[in-house]
Amino acid sequence: MDQGRRAVIEIVTALVRDQRGHVLLVRKRGTESFMQPGGKREPGESDLDALARELREELGCGVVPGSTKKLGVFEAPAANEPGQRVQATIYAAELSGGIACQAEIEDHTWIDPREPGDTPLAPLTRDTILPLALSLNDGVQAL
Repeated sequence: MDQGRRAVIEIVTALVRDQRGHVLLVRKRGTESFMQPGGKREPGESDLDALARELREELGCGVVPGSTKKLGVFEAPAANEPGQRVQATIYAAELSGGIACQAEIEDHTWIDPREPGDTPLAPLTRDTILPLALSLNDGVQAL
């Protein structure tokens, strides 16, 4: 890697909404910002395999087969790695099973994308995920 260039952390994430259009966010242990669930791909792992693994490891739930829809690839400052950026491939998805915080996840919440309140949000969540959720609420059927 070029010494003058910062590494980009590549991740795959889920935009999960409930019946009200609220967005599921998680917070890692020892951090302040809430963000969408997901994480880094393992070598040779597809986006959807990585997403399913991360959701199972972090929240103890699965992805409803056929419910995923790729929303795009977006970049933002990393919430927990100062000076780093994340490049996130974002999928809308429905979850199966109950949510139980596991592994490095300490907390989860459901946020109204129209009124997130004072919940501390990761830059990608604030600037990309919540606007995407609103666009889905406004023009696209819930998945």
